[in-house]
Amino acid sequence: MNKQRQLWILGGLSIVVVALAWLLPSFSQPANYHDFADRRSFFGIPNFNDVMSNLGFFFSAAAGIVFLFQIYRMPVQRSFAHLNESLPYWVLFLSVGMVTFGSIGYHLAPDNDRLVWDRLPIVIALTALLSATLVERIDRTAGLWALPIMAILAALSAGYWYWTELQGKGNLNFYIVTQFYSITIILWISSQFPSRYSHANDIYLVIALYGVAKVAEMLDKSIFVWTQGYVSGHTLKHLIAAYAVYRIVQMLQQRRVIQPETVS
Repeated sequence: MNKQRQLWILGGLSIVVVALAWLLPSFSQPANYHDFADRRSFFGIPNFNDVMSNLGFFFSAAAGIVFLFQIYRMPVQRSFAHLNESLPYWVLFLSVGMVTFGSIGYHLAPDNDRLVWDRLPIVIALTALLSATLVERIDRTAGLWALPIMAILAALSAGYWYWTELQGKGNLNFYIVTQFYSITIILWISSQFPSRYSHANDIYLVIALYGVAKVAEMLDKSIFVWTQGYVSGHTLKHLIAAYAVYRIVQMLQQRRVIQPETVS
């Protein structure tokens, strides 16, 4: 099956998934969502560990942005066959940088009004990673054209959730689809199409780390009890997810072009 047909299939499947998100009963945010396990304050900062653990996102994003700046100075380009292929990673690392401030603001005083600024950059970052996957494994042009479209749709999914919360009937369907469908498609494309770069299989570790982070998030209170109040699951979620982003930086630093041109 050629790549063009695969793109049409992906497009059709995406329409079906979005339609299901619209037609299925709405999934509401749990009433106790903002009730995190670790509420301790230090140095006058409320929810200190959940707040400060977000600095991991800042350092990972900064490492990525510094690397992208550096590649423009390299006399011989090895990490990207074409410099425009770095665009999804610019969006990815800038979005992760925004997660730092959105999540810090949210955890200082958790509520829905602040949560939207945490969720917004998260889904944009995931769609940027999906765009990069399309660029490197299927088609450069299609992946780059998809980048702004998917980023806008991601932003709308978070905005729609917030709007429904204001209406008193919160609906997370589109946000959930944007987040987890993006990851699913990244994994499927990665399993079906070889990358034009070395170290491409590192993406599986990145996704696995993100999965572990989500599990830690769900076990927030249990982990806090298991560690006798040393660390909560949500704090671990921040640190593990930030490390997943740093693994992307390391992948870019180490990889080399093994097939210079994209075959459409």
